[in-house]
Amino acid sequence: MFTSNSVLTIILLQAGKTGVDYSQILMFGLLAVIFYFFMIRPQQKARKDAAEFINTVKKGDDVIMASGMHGKVVSIDDKHVVIDVDRGTKIKFEKVAISGESTKKMNDLAAKEKSAGVTKSDS
Repeated sequence: MFTSNSVLTIILLQAGKTGVDYSQILMFGLLAVIFYFFMIRPQQKARKDAAEFINTVKKGDDVIMASGMHGKVVSIDDKHVVIDVDRGTKIKFEKVAISGESTKKMNDLAAKEKSAGVTKSDS
């Protein structure tokens, strides 16, 4: 069987060398930098762009809400926006509910159709 001295020898052999392994520290640092540039920074940029877009919305703009509701901005204040969804039907939303990405796509498509000479009655 094993004696206490041989068990201690096995444990010490498994422990390996002592000291600081700089390659592991470098690897964790590199992983943190990669994580920042591929995960955190793009999310911060997207959040900043969304906030910028919401602050540039003005009365008369066509918007799409996060719920999918389409409408034209009737009034706007610091936290709320009122949109006209259908001939006088007005609904009040939080400004953060405006979907910047969908609204930009809709406005880009409308601009392309306008430059091509296509009207809503043609399509």
